[in-house]
Amino acid sequence: MDEIQGLRPVGPGHQFAFYGDSCSGVPGALHARKLAQVNAVVQRLDPAPELIIFPGDEVIGLVPDEAGLRAQWAHFFDVEMAWQRQAGIAMYHCTGNHTTYDRMSERVFAEVMAHLPRNGPPDQPGLSYFVREGDLLFVFVNTLWSGLGGEGHLELTWLDQTLTRHADAAWTFVVGHHPAFAVNGYAGTYQRTIGDEYVAPFWEILTRHRVLAYLCSHILAFDVQCHQGVLQITSAGAGTAHRMPEGVEYLHCVQMAVDRQGLRYQVLDEDGGLRERLSWPPGEIETFVPLAAGQNAAPWRGGQGPGRAVQFKLSGSLASTPARQTILAALEDDGRCPLWIGLVGRDQQLTIVLQPETGRSPHQWLGPSLAGAETFDLEIVIEPDMGPGGFLWRDSGSTIWTGLHGQSAWGAGRLDWPDRLCVGARTGTADEMRFAGAALSVEIAVH
Repeated sequence: MDEIQGLRPVGPGHQFAFYGDSCSGVPGALHARKLAQVNAVVQRLDPAPELIIFPGDEVIGLVPDEAGLRAQWAHFFDVEMAWQRQAGIAMYHCTGNHTTYDRMSERVFAEVMAHLPRNGPPDQPGLSYFVREGDLLFVFVNTLWSGLGGEGHLELTWLDQTLTRHADAAWTFVVGHHPAFAVNGYAGTYQRTIGDEYVAPFWEILTRHRVLAYLCSHILAFDVQCHQGVLQITSAGAGTAHRMPEGVEYLHCVQMAVDRQGLRYQVLDEDGGLRERLSWPPGEIETFVPLAAGQNAAPWRGGQGPGRAVQFKLSGSLASTPARQTILAALEDDGRCPLWIGLVGRDQQLTIVLQPETGRSPHQWLGPSLAGAETFDLEIVIEPDMGPGGFLWRDSGSTIWTGLHGQSAWGAGRLDWPDRLCVGARTGTADEMRFAGAALSVEIAVH
């Protein structure tokens, strides 16, 4: 098979592969065949990954007998991943709900992972640990420790202390099995995400220590989000044949590079095709074009291709009303509005609505509430390459982006990017959805 050109760091940096959730370990099973396809893609990367991050659920597990579980692990390491050992590529693992579901399976995990560091919390030997490769740091957390209650529970004190001791690392990743934030609308505390009570303190630790990304798995999809400047990147396409949702997600692996410019990744499907990619953080824009009140010609031509984002500066004075207020509407010639940005409800919540298909329900993304403020001055970026996580906002003057919250499995990549933009009103319903405040200013830039 042809080689696949891997991303390389520009100057000092690192490159590695990231993929998880194969639920394999059973010879001839469907998941095993799918894992073989994904592994074949990883083996085509040029250069080969420096290391592999595998965030859990290597084997299907969930069996009551220890001998059966050990047999699955033996097949995974000795047969399915034998190529990785032969190639001399280090691979690091996380606990998962299929592999550490009770105390017996925790003990087995720690024993079959005897090659991993034993530098985690004293009461979690072999379940949590960190890896320092020069200026690159990975901290592996256990998101289902039985000592705290099992699935969705994790210990935070050791994580905070470890990040403090390694504050000099140039690039820091935290790796765990469960997402902190819902992916593709699949929410459920202690089952699909970590427990609700852990999310805020966990993310506060990540932001305070300037972690680049939280790498996770569990939801059978690829997804990227940004919260308070820290990425959550979910990769669970390593072989489990189900998808969340079916027809949208796909089997995949992720290849990443980090350097002084930031992080870049490419997502490759089971045939080696490039499906998604991103460079992070977004480039800073110095020149914006002001849009006049009423209708304007959109500055893009021929739509938005890969790697192109749209950024807006929005400011104005607020009026107290629960009515929907239009800040910006992108309009088709027939009056349809595939993209709407405005304020909604008594909280005057910043909201982005997408309706790329006629007759299908719109999807919406929710941002900060502006109620109680007299004015607003903020920026929005719409990044199609980030899928449903590609709707970000920040206060003007800040460098920290955070995502609007949505429940969709798709994002701006489905937009047809209309050629007309209307500021302050939506054509045909201006009386109902006009901006009720004053001094509205909208500026636009296309990356």
